[in-house]
Amino acid sequence: MATTSEPADRLTAFGNQLVDVHLWLREELARLREDLDSFLSGGGARPRDLRAHCLAFCSALTRHHTAEDQGVFPALAETYPALRPVLDELARDHVQVEEILVRLQELLDTLPAEPGTDPDPAEARRVRGELDGLVALVESHFTYEEKKLVSALDELGTPLPDDFALRDLTGG
Repeated sequence: MATTSEPADRLTAFGNQLVDVHLWLREELARLREDLDSFLSGGGARPRDLRAHCLAFCSALTRHHTAEDQGVFPALAETYPALRPVLDELARDHVQVEEILVRLQELLDTLPAEPGTDPDPAEARRVRGELDGLVALVESHFTYEEKKLVSALDELGTPLPDDFALRDLTGG
């Protein structure tokens, strides 16, 4: 498993990395919402671009959560056993987020492919509803995770997976 750094030479604490990744993911989610709103109102991104952006965002979020589930959470649970209930709850959130991401991608695939073709209003409502649900769950999840894990992550001396920080996407 690749690691972001060894504890002695890391430039930023893991808690800061978590917050940075969450900020980037929040920005991307807001941009995805803007693109979707613009498209559904008839003046924005082409469906192919919207689908590509969603796929890139979904992939990045999934990679981050997988790194947490497979590398970060086990390291935290070993070092801080009292965090296990929190980590279990966060892992359950990851499953829910993944389910929404799959539904959202499926719904985006049903949007008309031709520019200038208006989506069915019922489809538009379903897409907006899934995205709104994703935004609410992700925001709640990120806030809870930051509140519960940042200080423990800052003290953690175990190398963490590269995908935890999403360095290739966030420029970190």
